[in-house]
Amino acid sequence: MMNKGADDHREFAGHGPVTLALVTVSDTRTMETDTNYHYLQGRLSALGHSIAAYRIIKDEPDQVAAALEEYASLPDVRLILFNGGTGISPRDTTYDVVSRMLEKTLPGFGELFRMLSYEEVGAAAMLSRATAGVYKNTLVFSMPGSPNAVQTAVEKLILPEINHLAWEVVRK
Repeated sequence: MMNKGADDHREFAGHGPVTLALVTVSDTRTMETDTNYHYLQGRLSALGHSIAAYRIIKDEPDQVAAALEEYASLPDVRLILFNGGTGISPRDTTYDVVSRMLEKTLPGFGELFRMLSYEEVGAAAMLSRATAGVYKNTLVFSMPGSPNAVQTAVEKLILPEINHLAWEVVRK
């Protein structure tokens, strides 16, 4: 069998719409003040993708686990985007919960995200515990909650591969 490169996989994956779920982890944001939601909703919709579910949760382990479990069980959702809770303060538990639940990890996402962040914020990039992987045939991305961090992750890492990612996670 011929070894297909990433370009071949991207072409085979196509360019159709991808269905996502969004989770904002915050003790203070509301739907009105959730700038990440408004950015993601506008950007993804403009590209033809759809958001099947959205919620704001507090950075409580049970809420993070419940959101991941619920959204991974939605049949059309291929990607879940968490924003917030990836730092190192005692209150930041999103990374801990998500990383325990992942069945497969994508270490490259966190590595590349921190590399790109380093170019923007310097050594403070090491404080991010951005991570990604697969849970129940659904891709899960967990990134910091700052609008700049979300835009960096989405524009430079997720969107360029969104169809490829969505195809890889369910292909046989």
